[in-house]
Amino acid sequence: MKISNKEIITKIHLIISVCIVVPVSFFYGFNPSSEFDIHLDTVDEHNFFKAVMGLYLGFSILWILGVFNTSYHKMALVTNMIFMLGLGFGRVLSFVIDGIPTFGYKFGTFAELFLGFYGLWVLLHHTTTDT
Repeated sequence: MKISNKEIITKIHLIISVCIVVPVSFFYGFNPSSEFDIHLDTVDEHNFFKAVMGLYLGFSILWILGVFNTSYHKMALVTNMIFMLGLGFGRVLSFVIDGIPTFGYKFGTFAELFLGFYGLWVLLHHTTTDT
């Protein structure tokens, strides 16, 4: 099966997103202090991070569907763009209000904004109304 350049351009960021978001979701859900300066003390805090894990995994499933099924492709692009830009801009706001976080979060902010703007570019320049 030959993969076209258009398929690579329109799907690579979805694949990259899944490869990053799935492992991060498990760290958030089961052991956030192993990778981040996060220390959960209450059941509610653990519950919140498990919900974030579920949200991340749910979106990852949608992005995988978008890679392999054309009927989900545009929805996957839109949700990935909103997900990444929402995280990225939320982190930028935190930089301004709360201060500069650890390297992992700084790198994550850059990656989220890059993937979000890449998704926007794909939507504007590489999709048709029937995608």
